[in-house]
Amino acid sequence: MIRFLHSSDWQLGMTRSFLSEDTQERYRQARFDTIRTIGQLARDEKCQFMLVCGDAFESNQVDRRTVARAMEALKDISVPVYILPGNHDPLNAASVYRSSTFLDRKPAHVHVIENTEIIEIADGVEIVGAPWMSKRPVTNPLEDAVDALAPAYGVCRICMGHGGVDTLAPDQTSAGIISVADLERAITEEKMHFVALGDRHSLTMVGSSNRIWYSGTPESTDFRETDSGYVQIVEIGDSEVNRRGVQIGQWRFIERERIDLNGADDVEVLRKSLEDIENKDRTIVRLNIVGSLTLTLSSALQQHLLASKDVFGALDIRDDSLLVLPDDADFENLGFSGFADGTVQQLRSKMAEDGDESIVAREALMLMLRLARELA
Repeated sequence: MIRFLHSSDWQLGMTRSFLSEDTQERYRQARFDTIRTIGQLARDEKCQFMLVCGDAFESNQVDRRTVARAMEALKDISVPVYILPGNHDPLNAASVYRSSTFLDRKPAHVHVIENTEIIEIADGVEIVGAPWMSKRPVTNPLEDAVDALAPAYGVCRICMGHGGVDTLAPDQTSAGIISVADLERAITEEKMHFVALGDRHSLTMVGSSNRIWYSGTPESTDFRETDSGYVQIVEIGDSEVNRRGVQIGQWRFIERERIDLNGADDVEVLRKSLEDIENKDRTIVRLNIVGSLTLTLSSALQQHLLASKDVFGALDIRDDSLLVLPDDADFENLGFSGFADGTVQQLRSKMAEDGDESIVAREALMLMLRLARELA
């Protein structure tokens, strides 16, 4: 029985423009902490080795400190680690894996896959990796690696690849896409017994054989990911593969595609839903708000959102489709009189009309109301 840990897409050095400086540093540190968590999991699960299938680093331009911190975290892992260069960190002349910081600090048990040659890592266990040598290859490196393989009789052979597969790609003709049918055919021909993939950030089975998997990123990176924050433990026996995903990620990205706000109850439901989210300091939320509110309710909403921004890792508000339509109650205590009051009435009248004048009138009225509230 062969047991190993499959991971990918650590994206060390990743930044996010919508994070504050303090939150950004906590987010970066979490990625280094995750390496240590993975190492502890590998020990607890008695894994024989670990595979990192591409994009360990966010780019080849990460700073020295990022590389040094990564090597320090990798020291704590007690099993051999095999790292495959991916599209973010290809093995070109400027590769992070060729930098003096990486080479000088790399622990002896950490190995970079530099070509497609078969590597015997234990008696009866082989791995074959397909490193990216540039960011934009014409074909995926895994194709040539698989084509060159002879059947692996009497040994357990694992392939490491990186990139999208045709069954999940929007454009199946894009450069670098991997053919799932070709991989399944190679498995049937016993050229390999498991394909460990990286690039897709969600834990995903490919095909139907249970032998081709994306591990997903161990720490979430974006709102589009459905099952990120995982690594997987894989066991390969004489005739079967058993695997299970283990969730280790600490950060979450939550996006709410459409939030309709049209009254006080809707605003309260949103406030309560934000309040109920746990681990707010490690949660990044995006809200897409639509609907229409009075000025008073809009003000209450902004107060709720401001309070939430103080406690969440980040709160991204997209409310261009939210209309603020003042009603009579909004004007009661503003103190407009004379010319100002007449102007307000004219603008409110224009708002009831169709066309560009209605939009201009609404914006002008909102400006007057904001100024009046600021001067109050």
